[in-house]
Amino acid sequence: MTTAASPASPAPAAPARTVLAQFRSKDGEPTGPPLQLPVTTTAKELALVLNQLLANDEPLPYTFTVDDDEILTSIDHDVLTKQQKSTEATLIIEYTPQAVFRVRAVTRCGATMTGHADAVLSVHFAPDSRTVASGSGDATVRVWDLDTATPKATLKAHTNWVLCVAWSPDGNTIASGGMDGLVCLWDARSVKGTATKPLAVLKGHRDAVTCLAWEPMHANAACSRLASGSRDGTVRIWDTKSRTTEFALAQHTKAITCVKWGGEGLIYTASRDCSIKTWSANDGKLVRTLAGHGHWVNTMALSSETLLRTGPYDHVSAGKKWSNATEAAEVARERYRTGHKGAERLVSGSDDFTLFLWTPSASKQATTRMTGHQALVNHVTFSPSGARIASASFDKSIKVWDGFTGKFLFGLRGHVGAVYQCVFSADERLLMSASKDSTCKVWDLRTKKLKGDLPGHADEVYAVDWAPDGERACSGSKDRSLKLWRQ
Repeated sequence: MTTAASPASPAPAAPARTVLAQFRSKDGEPTGPPLQLPVTTTAKELALVLNQLLANDEPLPYTFTVDDDEILTSIDHDVLTKQQKSTEATLIIEYTPQAVFRVRAVTRCGATMTGHADAVLSVHFAPDSRTVASGSGDATVRVWDLDTATPKATLKAHTNWVLCVAWSPDGNTIASGGMDGLVCLWDARSVKGTATKPLAVLKGHRDAVTCLAWEPMHANAACSRLASGSRDGTVRIWDTKSRTTEFALAQHTKAITCVKWGGEGLIYTASRDCSIKTWSANDGKLVRTLAGHGHWVNTMALSSETLLRTGPYDHVSAGKKWSNATEAAEVARERYRTGHKGAERLVSGSDDFTLFLWTPSASKQATTRMTGHQALVNHVTFSPSGARIASASFDKSIKVWDGFTGKFLFGLRGHVGAVYQCVFSADERLLMSASKDSTCKVWDLRTKKLKGDLPGHADEVYAVDWAPDGERACSGSKDRSLKLWRQ
């Protein structure tokens, strides 16, 4: 007699593979205990775990990296397989907060704004994103109404090229610096037509004024102090209310190329003498000299710059009115306190093809020397949170670096001429660049690829700015026009 064979019992399921992971913030602090996570854990699931560890009331978005490789799919796909790591080792997962809002890429020209009679050299949005000011080789500053794309005012006081324009953080005053050595102040609230007289013409420089920087609003509610740098080798600190020079910073030996007013009581100056100097904003005393570059220092940026530039205005407060300057300054102070963690960082770019990352309040030694560009570095900028740095070079490329360590992350190629300037979107997911090749380009920093071409200018594009609220961008060209780019 035969008996039926008993059915085979199923093989036991293989245990799910796991890995020991430790979350760590960008400033190196561990968050929570090491956790045993499935290797299939996705970025979304990591965000859920991290939000619980941080006890966030509202879940916040984050990006996660292991040794600079971002986790986009899963730990297994993006780390273990790609980096050939063992599940035996503890993974250090670095997290970076992302903006809770999203900026859509500008994709089309909303308006071409004409009127300047010479090249547009400088473009700057007001802190509330409602207006833009431009400086030109025709010796005028124009203030543009962005709703109608027409000039609100043409400001005439300079006798030569206007090289730089800068809005005070409260949005009430525009400063302009010119080849004529003058600094002009304009009341942004009342400018209209072509007959507007300046609030003041500040005289003292013996050569062209190349750069301007206002004292941050959280340190000065009245927004009454301004720094101007000149080819005469000096930086002057002005009291804009009394219209006098408080003091001059005069220890550079060659032309000043860039000035930044930091959030921690320091003023930073860069020069063709190859050095950067840090000064006390209170009394003008030299604090330290940052040496390292082998050629002219062309450009600098601060990790706190977006907060300092926009004062009380965040991405949703365009058009908001404050009851008084004290209230606005309090909002600016709170934005700075919560938005900027750790010591202020400075990045510099030079004709020697390199960048340096510094923590000037702590040391005169550079944190990192950043190499890779094959021609001079014309412009550097920090992302709004300070997590990334972008550099624009005459080698036709943009490079993106880690804002804390200076480590190279990736390059962006596509321009066929020198890249003059670049600017992050308010949510730092996008970057816009302006080039000698007559185009602007928008780059997606997640895919590390070109998001869109913005042709239309008939000549080199010297200047670009993205509104702090992310809604529009503006470029200025040698073709004498500005273009307003929309989503």
